[in-house]
Amino acid sequence: MLNKKNLSERVANSQLDTVEVSTNGLEAELDSYTRAAVTRIRFNVVIKPAIISFVALIISFFLDVSKVPFLGEISFDIARMLFPGWQPPTDTFEPYSFWWLPVAAYALFVFIAYLAYNNLKVEIIRTPASETIDRIIEASMSIIDSIATALPLIGAAILLVSIKLGEEIFLGLSVPFEIKALIVLAIGKLFEPVLDQLGVDFQNVVNHVKDLRDKYFSRIQIESSKSLIKQFNQTGVGSGTLSVQDLEKYKSIVDESTKLSEVARKNFTAISEMVERMNSMQQISADKIQQLNVLANSITQASTSLSDEKTLTGLRHLEAIVKK
Repeated sequence: MLNKKNLSERVANSQLDTVEVSTNGLEAELDSYTRAAVTRIRFNVVIKPAIISFVALIISFFLDVSKVPFLGEISFDIARMLFPGWQPPTDTFEPYSFWWLPVAAYALFVFIAYLAYNNLKVEIIRTPASETIDRIIEASMSIIDSIATALPLIGAAILLVSIKLGEEIFLGLSVPFEIKALIVLAIGKLFEPVLDQLGVDFQNVVNHVKDLRDKYFSRIQIESSKSLIKQFNQTGVGSGTLSVQDLEKYKSIVDESTKLSEVARKNFTAISEMVERMNSMQQISADKIQQLNVLANSITQASTSLSDEKTLTGLRHLEAIVKK
């Protein structure tokens, strides 16, 4: 006949081993997968979504009232093709050339995207959360949109001032600058898919990490249940001390323990998601204080579920069965 103390010690040791294996195994597996998946994401994934903005950059060379390197007075040449016999007006001044402005802005946008890419690689390995991706992508988009929007506004201000300064300033400086500033605005808007593509690729990694966590705990629960059943079969059925009715009672206890484990797993998932949200918080507001209360309630519920009250009750039933 099984000894009461030995039975309790075996079950307790089995549960502790399961918790330790699940925790260590989960952290190691998730960390290994995250590092490998993030390493596979290359910056060249932005090439396809960047094509449309690059086309806008090429078009910018053909929209200029001054000379463009290698192309010359491209706007005048296009006008002659469209309207044969047209002759350009005779000007006494040469407009400023701002062909380089869209090129410089585009290079800056690419550099901002590269910084976002590097930040995502570091942050996702450290904290694989959707909130982290949203924060970095939105910050980068905000910078690009601010630059692209500010240039046309500055050009409009210069345009209004130059009206009073005369034709030379108006046509020689303000108009060429405003033309290129509007092209930069278009390029900035067309560049957003580049950051969206980065967000999608890193979001796939985060989603798989969450799925892996859920599947891992489910597998650990199944293995734990099989291990406990094997232990009790070896100690109980082999010695002929358990009847069919006893095994049915034991099965109901295992089912109850499985439900308890499922509740604990859901609580762990809820706590993990809340912690990820907390990592992305910048300041404490009323809504965030409410989220803190939800986190505290989740922790309390998890602690209550893991307080072993139901488990102890199950052990008492098992001890009663063994004593029969």
